[in-house]
Amino acid sequence: MKTAIYQQQLISLSQLAREQYQKIYLAGKNGELKCPSCHEKVKLFLGIQPEPHFFHIHSPKKKCLTPEPIINLDEEAPPFIERNGFKIPQGRTVTVAKDGLEPFQSAKPIEYSVPFTPTNKPLGLELPNYLQQLADNGVILDQSQIKAVTETEGSLLVLAGAGSGKTRVLTARTAYMLEVKQVEPSSMMLVTFTSKAAAEMKNRLQSYPNMHRGKISQLVTGTFHSIFYRILMFHDAANWSSNKLLKKDWQRDKILKEAGKELQLSDKEFAYDLALQQIGFWKNSLLMPHEVKPLSDWEENAVFLYKKYEEYKQSEGLFDFDDMLIGCYQLFTSSPALLEHYQNRFQYFLIDEFQDINRVQYELIKLLSSKHQNVCAVGDDDQAIYSFRGSDPSYLLNFEKDFPNAKIVTLGQNYRSSQEIVGAANQMIAINKKRRIKHMEAQYSSGILPHLFFPFDEEEEATMIVTDIQEKISKGAKPGDFAILYRTNVSSRAVFERLAASNLPFKIDQDAEAFYDRFIIRSALAFLRVSLNEDDPNALNDLLPLLFLKQSVLKDLKANSILEDCTLLEALAHLKTAHAFQEKKLKKAVTVIRGLKHLTPSIAIEKIEKEIGFLDFLKKRGNESSKLEKGSDDLKDLKVAAKSFTTIEALLEHAQHMSAMNREIKNMSRHFNDAITLSTIHRAKGLEYQTVYILGAVDGSLPHDFALESYRAGDIEPIEEERRLFYVAMTRAKEHLLISIPDYRRGKKANRSRFLAPINKKRKTNL
Repeated sequence: MKTAIYQQQLISLSQLAREQYQKIYLAGKNGELKCPSCHEKVKLFLGIQPEPHFFHIHSPKKKCLTPEPIINLDEEAPPFIERNGFKIPQGRTVTVAKDGLEPFQSAKPIEYSVPFTPTNKPLGLELPNYLQQLADNGVILDQSQIKAVTETEGSLLVLAGAGSGKTRVLTARTAYMLEVKQVEPSSMMLVTFTSKAAAEMKNRLQSYPNMHRGKISQLVTGTFHSIFYRILMFHDAANWSSNKLLKKDWQRDKILKEAGKELQLSDKEFAYDLALQQIGFWKNSLLMPHEVKPLSDWEENAVFLYKKYEEYKQSEGLFDFDDMLIGCYQLFTSSPALLEHYQNRFQYFLIDEFQDINRVQYELIKLLSSKHQNVCAVGDDDQAIYSFRGSDPSYLLNFEKDFPNAKIVTLGQNYRSSQEIVGAANQMIAINKKRRIKHMEAQYSSGILPHLFFPFDEEEEATMIVTDIQEKISKGAKPGDFAILYRTNVSSRAVFERLAASNLPFKIDQDAEAFYDRFIIRSALAFLRVSLNEDDPNALNDLLPLLFLKQSVLKDLKANSILEDCTLLEALAHLKTAHAFQEKKLKKAVTVIRGLKHLTPSIAIEKIEKEIGFLDFLKKRGNESSKLEKGSDDLKDLKVAAKSFTTIEALLEHAQHMSAMNREIKNMSRHFNDAITLSTIHRAKGLEYQTVYILGAVDGSLPHDFALESYRAGDIEPIEEERRLFYVAMTRAKEHLLISIPDYRRGKKANRSRFLAPINKKRKTNL
C-alpha cells in the first residue's frame, strides 16, 4: 500500500520527497496515519527489504484497495503545499512520480562474486601421534595449520588471515612443544594483546590431552605490560610498586593541566585528552620529549606538556602504563648481565597480533630473542588498524630483515565467513599496495550475497537497520546474532536512539561517551539552555569558554546582575574587558542568544555556529587537531539530530533523556548474554557475528576525512589503514553483511566509499 491519510491529506510515497520518509515513519509510530480505504491506523514500513510501504498496525497482512485517481499534470498549480514542514501533494494522489523527486533506491547485492570451490581436501599424510590425539578430541588442523604448529625451531612468521583459526594454532603449537618437543614451560613466553586472550589460551590448553594445570601454570603468559611489569617488580620493587602507578586518566590529566597553566592553556580551550593520547604515541615510539619534532603549534604545546609530565613523575617517583615497557627496555639496555640472564631463560617466544606491535614492544622482543632466535610471530597485516597507538605493521612486513632465516606460513582458510563475504573482502583489500599477498578461501557458500542499501541520511539509516533486525528476530534470529559497526563512536548516535526507543536488548562500549555528553555538544546546548533561562548559572558557565572568557568571570556576572538588576545573560553586555572589540562582540552575543528561543533547534544551532563564532573557538581549542573526531564534525552531527525537533525544549529534554539512557544501557549491558552489539570497528576486531551492518560507507566516514586529506597530500598509509579497517568490518560477518551508503551525511550530499568500487562491478568470467 503506497498511500495513507496524514493530517486529512492523502499522501503518496511516489510523490513524497525522500527527506520526508523518516518524518512520516515517526508519524505512523505516533498513530497519526490512516488507511485511505478502511480508515484504520497504519504505519510506514521503512526497512532494508522490502521497499517502503504502509501497513495496518493491528492486521499487518490486511490489504486494502485504494483508488488511484488521475490528476491533470498540465495544471499550473504547484505540485506541493507546505504543512508543518512536510511537502504534501496538493489535491489527490498521482501514480507517476514528478521530476525533481529522488526515488527510493532498493537494496541490492554486490555485483562481484566468485564461484565457490570446496578447498577442504584430505590431508594425505600421517599425523604425528599427539596431533592425532588432538584431532580425536575435535582439534582438527589443516595442512597450513599443522606446519605452523610443528615448525618449532628458528623464527617463524604465521600470516593468520581473518577467521583462519589463529587461536587454535596458538594453543595447539604450545601443547605440541610441551608434549612432543618436551620444551620446559618456563622457557616459553606467550604474549597476547589482551588479558582475555591469554586466559582463553590457558583454558583451551587445559582441555587438550596431557596438558596438566601445573605444567600450564609454568608458562609465562600475558600481555606485554603484565609480563614486563613482573620483571620490573622482581628487580626493583621499591620504585615500581603498584601504589605509584597512575592508573586513572584523570590523574594524568591533572598533571598536564597543572603544567598547562605555565602556557595559560585553559582546560576548556585546550584538548588535554588528545595531548595524553599523543604523549602515549610518542612514548610507545620510544621518542623522548627532546627527540620530538613538533609539526604544529598544537604539537609544540603537547611536547611542552610531555616534558613537564615526565619531570613531575620523576620528581614524585610515579609511573604510568607506558613506563612499564620503557622501564624494562632501559633496564635491559643498561644491564648487559641481566639481559643475558633473560636471554638464557626465555628460549621460545610466541607473539600474537604481531601486526599491532609498536616500537618499544618490538625492541624488547628483539633484545630477548637475539640469542636463540626462536620467535613465532602470528598476525595479519591486512588487519593492522592501530597506528594511532603507535602500532606499526612494517615490523610484520619486514620480519625477515631482523630474522633473516625466518620461515613463512600462511593460514589461508577462512572458517568464519561465507564464500560470498570472503570473496568480496579479498577483492577489496587486494587494492592495498603495502601488504603481503594472500588470498583467503572460505569453507562454505551461503548463497547470500552482501548487500548495499541506500538510506537518505543517518536518521533513516538507523530506522532501516532497526526495522531489519526486528524483522529477522521475528523470524527466529537472536539479538546476539547482530552487530552494528561504525568508524567512530559519534556515528552511533542515531542508531542508539532508535534502539533505545525499541524493546530490543543491546550493548555498547563501556567507555563510549554519550553523544549529548560530548564537550562540543554540551557547549552548543548550553546556548540553548541559556536562551530559555537567562539565569541558569550552570549553562552560562558551560558557554563562557566559547565566548573566550575565563570561568572566573561568572562571579563578576553574578555581581553585575545584582547591581544592574538584570539577568546573568544581560550582565554579559555590561562586562568590562581589556578589549573594546570583545565587549562589542559580547553585546551582540547577548542579543543573538536571547533570540534563539524563538527559532527551531537546527536554525538556532546554525546561528550559534556562524554569528557567535563557535568554529573560531574550536580551532583555538585544538580539537581540530584530532584526526579521528573533529569538534566541527560534532556540531554537524548535532544539526542533523536537531532537525527531528520543532522546539528547543523538546531537543533539550531528548538530550537529557538520551544521556540517562546511555548510562542505564551501560549498567544493563553487563547482564546481557543475548544482545545486539553496537561497536566501533576497532573494538569489534577479533569478534564475529551472524549478521553485520556497516554504517556510513561514504567518503569522509569510511575512509575518514583525515585519510583523504593525507592521500591528497601524497601519503597513502592512512587510506590503506582505512581500507584495512573496512576489511576488518566485513570479515566480522559470518553470513549476512549489509553495508549502508547514505545519500546525505552531516547534512551534505555524500559520495559512496571508494573502497566499494572493486566489489561493486561484475566479475569477468571465462566462458
